[in-house]
Amino acid sequence: MQLPHQWPETLPFGLGKMPWLKAVFVMSFGLWWVLLAIFWLFPDMDIAASKAFFHQTACQADAVPGRICGSFPIAGDAMLGMLREVIFYLPIILGLTLIYRLILAWSHHGATYDRALAQRLLAGLIALIVGPGLIVNAMLKEISHRPRPRNTDFFGGDLSFVPAGDFSGACGSNCSFVSGEAAGAGWLFCYAIFLLPARFRILLMPPLIALSFASPAMRLAYGGHYLSDITLGWLASVVVFTGTLYLFTRKEHVGPKMIRDAR
Repeated sequence: MQLPHQWPETLPFGLGKMPWLKAVFVMSFGLWWVLLAIFWLFPDMDIAASKAFFHQTACQADAVPGRICGSFPIAGDAMLGMLREVIFYLPIILGLTLIYRLILAWSHHGATYDRALAQRLLAGLIALIVGPGLIVNAMLKEISHRPRPRNTDFFGGDLSFVPAGDFSGACGSNCSFVSGEAAGAGWLFCYAIFLLPARFRILLMPPLIALSFASPAMRLAYGGHYLSDITLGWLASVVVFTGTLYLFTRKEHVGPKMIRDAR
């Protein structure tokens, strides 16, 4: 599959003159900040999306007056729980396969060495470590202090709601902003588009893309994250992946064709 090296020149802000991958990075990076501003200005969007999956029940007689009681019933579904476990570990498993494929690529020398392939594989591995690993799980989730929906007083918890981008919440660690599993799913989407070996593409690309959207949706339905958390977490990995891939391939002068399988 071969796409143009450039976007149509009619695109604004000089995007049409950029290499296509750089343009994707710039647009997705800008979109991330625009969406953050929208969710911060209109926090009711988050509350309404979570309410769609919340089942309110009567409180016990000794409950604090005014407390909202209930749960997110989908969180108790065993089959969905198993699917969540699979999706959770899938980026890690695929990351290990990237290491294996890198070793194979680096084992070739001279005319058989595919530098473009090795660069793309390395970019994908670094994007997994930097995006879902460092930026999302090691940094944002630890400093954002945003309580998860199920821990807020809107949905049966005892902590106050704070909008996306507001770091004044009462969550201590492993907080809601942004979703680590959604970030892993965003990386999974990019893997399916850019790094899936050619011989598996027809069979595996559709289910991988489907899983990359199913995972964030389940986090929302479980009450584990708000709509903003899953949207910005997923998109954060796209930003990191496309930016990293551009940095590693910008001197190759290759179009955005699907990556070839390692020999």
